[in-house]
Amino acid sequence: MLPTNYLDSIAAAREGPEPLWVPWPMPGNPASFPTFATFAAWRDFVLQFSLHPTLPLIVSAKFERAQKLYILAWIDFDLIKAGELIALTALELALTDRYAGKETERRRKLITKKAEKEKRKISKGENWWAENASFADLLIYMVDHDGLTEDLIPMNQRYGPPSKALGMVTGATRPSLWDIRNDLAHGAPFRELPWAGLLELVRDLINYAYRGWA
Repeated sequence: MLPTNYLDSIAAAREGPEPLWVPWPMPGNPASFPTFATFAAWRDFVLQFSLHPTLPLIVSAKFERAQKLYILAWIDFDLIKAGELIALTALELALTDRYAGKETERRRKLITKKAEKEKRKISKGENWWAENASFADLLIYMVDHDGLTEDLIPMNQRYGPPSKALGMVTGATRPSLWDIRNDLAHGAPFRELPWAGLLELVRDLINYAYRGWA
């Protein structure tokens, strides 16, 4: 949990009475812009999206860094974009931990079966493919091999349809989560507004990946 003295120092740093406006879905209004008049309101809003306490520290610590940057947006709104990138790296770390080994094993079986059927050796390209599942591959694995559906994303239960959450996981909706991660990491033109609800969606996906873990 973020230390109280850290949060208090942020509360004291911002000048001016202007409220903070942030795009974030709300029940019945997926395109809403809730307003935060005080730091306490913004802090409590961000902290409600914390991970389940039983998750591995290496994942929860990285996700908390994202929360810190979101909270620091109270001082400088641009920092929320850095928070988005760190949140997505926390998601990639979690998916690598939970699914990379399973996906690698699945791919090894596929290429072995194909090579045996064709009576040949496994190629270097096939070996590379089997051993190098991408962030996109691991997101799709959640749906194709770990049962993720729209109904199992808590964010959808909170806000109701229409939802693009599952499409952002599979790539059916663009930009996908890996598109957003790549744009943030590799110098795409700066997008002024945050991605509405991104931190919350990442939290839901990480918790799903680790459901029943503890």
